[in-house]
Amino acid sequence: MSIHGQLLDVTVVGCSRLKDTEWISRQDPYVCLEYANTKFRTRTCTDGGKNPTFQEKTVIPLIEGLREISVAVWNSNTITFDSFIGSGRIQLQKVLSQGYDDSSWTLQTKSGKFAGEVKLILHFAGTHQQQQQQQHGHQQPKPPESNHPMSTPPPYMHMAPPTSSSYAPPPAYPSPMNAYSATNPAYSSTYPPAPYPSSTYPPPAYPPAAYPPTAYPPAAYPSQPYPPAPANPYHAPGPHSGIYPPPPY
Repeated sequence: MSIHGQLLDVTVVGCSRLKDTEWISRQDPYVCLEYANTKFRTRTCTDGGKNPTFQEKTVIPLIEGLREISVAVWNSNTITFDSFIGSGRIQLQKVLSQGYDDSSWTLQTKSGKFAGEVKLILHFAGTHQQQQQQQHGHQQPKPPESNHPMSTPPPYMHMAPPTSSSYAPPPAYPSPMNAYSATNPAYSSTYPPAPYPSSTYPPPAYPPAAYPPTAYPPAAYPSQPYPPAPANPYHAPGPHSGIYPPPPY
């Protein structure tokens, strides 16, 4: 299982039996952790002396192939540069395999002499997940048990395919043409039908020849004398005289 990208919980508990770099006052130590590009610094334990306490926690993303953390302890100075106390290397094999490690790690000076110890608590949750995956891989899930007894299926019986004699033949239906001819005697079942009577072509002219057409234009009307004769001055006798307006009754 790859550890790349997984998180490692680191708690800096404290130091013990540190080398004292102060002659007069108590030293003020702090711890620095470095893992690849990840760097962490605790607060300064003022007047911590040789046995400072920190109880500070950080999270480090792991990188495949890099299984140690560099640790260094310094003394904080206000006037001059900080004094180096000691350094060491934290191995991660135990925490990666068991998931937990609370060991104390030795610090050394630049000349390799003993400079004290630093205690860390390491916790890796990926180990527990890996163990669960391995357990599930070895144990096959059991099918759920049923409270109802399973009935035994009947033995398989071979059945031959059905033959045509097994089924009754369908009833014969009368021919649609015969039924239609019987119900409609006007129609004959003779095919093809008799031909239609032939007609003369082209058809006779309309209107019939008995009515000759009138000549066009019509004959001229008789001529009238011109100027016309004067009107007859005689008026037929009647109940009224020619006086106008007529007399009252």
